[in-house]
Amino acid sequence: MIKRIDKLLIDLPKSVHPDANAAAAVQELLGGKFGEMSTLNTYMFQSFNFRHKKKFRPFYELIASITAEEFGHVELVSNAINLMIEGTTFPEDPDLAPMRDAKDKRNTQHFIRTAQTAFPANSMGQPWTGDYIETSGNLIFDLLHNFFLECGARTHKMRVYEMTDHPVAREMIGYLLVRGTTHAVAYAKALEIATGVNVTKLLPIPDLENKRFDSARKFEEQNVHTKLYTFSDADYKQIAKIWKGPHPSDGKPVQVVDGTPRGGTIPDLEPITEEFAPGISEEDFMKILARLKSSAGI
Repeated sequence: MIKRIDKLLIDLPKSVHPDANAAAAVQELLGGKFGEMSTLNTYMFQSFNFRHKKKFRPFYELIASITAEEFGHVELVSNAINLMIEGTTFPEDPDLAPMRDAKDKRNTQHFIRTAQTAFPANSMGQPWTGDYIETSGNLIFDLLHNFFLECGARTHKMRVYEMTDHPVAREMIGYLLVRGTTHAVAYAKALEIATGVNVTKLLPIPDLENKRFDSARKFEEQNVHTKLYTFSDADYKQIAKIWKGPHPSDGKPVQVVDGTPRGGTIPDLEPITEEFAPGISEEDFMKILARLKSSAGI
């Protein structure tokens, strides 16, 4: 079971200008082969399918706790995309073509299919597929796959970071660069314990420190890269048997934190009348409110 909290992992800045084409590029970080949908579902099914949990419990708990954080990564990227598109069109009479500019955007599905919001697809609009999931049943293979999955995800984040200077994209990518590297280090430490091979010596992949990115540097200065969260009130404490010792990038001691990050506010998207979203008028809302009060006996 996953306990859901009504917060984003971090606060995202308010978008000062829309950039739908940049949002299309950010879609790769959500629904591409190395996107957050792939990390979430890979770790989720590996944790569901994990064999001999009693004997190898620290490894199981590591994958399970990171799964919960990946749900938050999917949520964070999705909200970033939504904020980046907001304001692209304008409310007006349908005959005046209020969404005329949308036809020139790279991903018209954002306007035709989802009312200017994220969906599980890559930067070209191709749907995310379960073929991206790897759950082999072999612990070493899965840990190694997860390590390189995080490295691939990091590569794509760095490339998209260089494609746009949109403040929402930069804030989101900066944070996820730090957290993704944290997960790569965690899987490297797990592999070292399981095999004796020091995979952390391969890091960082690509060979560029997070501190080179302005939007990532501040999170490292807050020691976000040293923390691994249990995402549970009382469980998954055995990840401390793996997440221990110095961080390979700067030698700072790593720490397991019970529970979740403090989090930030989830954006409340305004109605888009030209998209008929949410499609409920003020009059309809008052009727719904009356029915809710009646049902509650108020």
